[in-house]
Amino acid sequence: MKLKDVYPLYLNNKAAQPNTDLEVIDKFTGEVAFRTALATPDIIDAAIAGAVRAAEPMARLASFEKRDVLTHCVARFQERFDELAYALCVEAGKPIADSEGEVTRLIDTFRIAAEEATRNYGEVQPLDISARAKGYMGMWKRVPIGPCSFISPFNFPLNLAAHKIAPAIAMGCPFVMKPASLTPLGAIIMGEVLAECDILPEGAFSILPATRDGADLFTTDERLKLLSFTGSPGVGWDLKAKAGKKKVVLELGGNAAVIVDKDADFDHALARIIFGAFYQSGQSCIGVQRIIIHADIYDKFRDMLVAKTKTLVAGDPKDRKTFIGPMISEKEAARLDGWIEEAVANGAKLLVGGKREGAMLEATLLEDVDRSAKAYREEAFGPVAILSKFTDWDEALAEINDSKFGLQAGIFTRDIHKILEAWDRLDVGGIVVNDVSSYRVDNMPYGGVKDSGLGREGIRFAMEDMSEIRNLVIRPT
Repeated sequence: MKLKDVYPLYLNNKAAQPNTDLEVIDKFTGEVAFRTALATPDIIDAAIAGAVRAAEPMARLASFEKRDVLTHCVARFQERFDELAYALCVEAGKPIADSEGEVTRLIDTFRIAAEEATRNYGEVQPLDISARAKGYMGMWKRVPIGPCSFISPFNFPLNLAAHKIAPAIAMGCPFVMKPASLTPLGAIIMGEVLAECDILPEGAFSILPATRDGADLFTTDERLKLLSFTGSPGVGWDLKAKAGKKKVVLELGGNAAVIVDKDADFDHALARIIFGAFYQSGQSCIGVQRIIIHADIYDKFRDMLVAKTKTLVAGDPKDRKTFIGPMISEKEAARLDGWIEEAVANGAKLLVGGKREGAMLEATLLEDVDRSAKAYREEAFGPVAILSKFTDWDEALAEINDSKFGLQAGIFTRDIHKILEAWDRLDVGGIVVNDVSSYRVDNMPYGGVKDSGLGREGIRFAMEDMSEIRNLVIRPT
């Protein structure tokens, strides 16, 4: 399969090719894979103006019309499955099996949104809570918040863009989207599919690759009523500070941990932790970074992890045997390589991996890592995981909470009392039992606390953020 040499951006529902200024690199070969248009401030301004004009007609779309747009997208994504997967493999360096998995999730996300488009419920309220309100009737409904701004990341360029686009359509909100400039093609193809839907009013959507420096309007323009950003914590919190009066949803970083208790199913825990730590080269905000193992089983489980890690195949992501592909750039691989070296210099033991060639970094396990090390404190966002041991359940829970992040956590245990205690005490957005922190189903509430973000995604929950409650009170006559 071959990609086109040049791709457009989408401005107010239509393809536009004002330039070919953005070069997108094949992350494995390092060669230019294709070029696409780069949005200028004038183009972004025109897109926002179009979204403002589209706000009223978008809000008037019937539920079945929004559902039909989303259903059309599902059908077209299924037809273009192989193309979407190959594009993702090239532009993100994601192994082809993982790329196909993300296309499947893209389709799931739009299918869920098609269903939720017809479930925008409100509520009838009894207002007669005192004598003065006797006979009064109250009710409320959700109405679209208006034009939305979306900024999506490089690591899941299809599905994380879908988690903004699909609920916006389901809710009836026009939007402007800035996909990651490293991986814009998935969002551009979504724009191509949406452009086939004549029922969407002009200005309903714009897909605008842009440089970070040229994208201030996505954040600061007061015509936009919501900013939804997925990316690094430093950038996200800075954007929130600049966003003004608009609502802000942030899906940021993580430093996820899993606990392996002594009653865990070893083989199952091993397979899932290897996946959670190293799939798509660890570039997932809920990827497993800290593995906390009961002392009674530590040596045995550590040896199992090391042996399995050594079997992982690294190389060309287009080869189906490959499990570890390149990181998004050589710069990011060199950063994490430096963190490994820092940890080892301060007493950590390198159990396996640790070698780098360009953007390729081996799957790496460390133990005895000082808690002040960057590899422990910060978000690795690469194929590195840290092992530690515990003897007391309270101690293990405290170790998970010993982080400025709080996105998701995994626990492997059969003890329901420990499960419920973890649910009460872990300061995270979600807990996954007998699976890894990196498990996500696309209809569940997803998001974090502390430096991991603000708000929740998952279609129904994103729709709530993209709406306002409008109340109605009827006086008796």
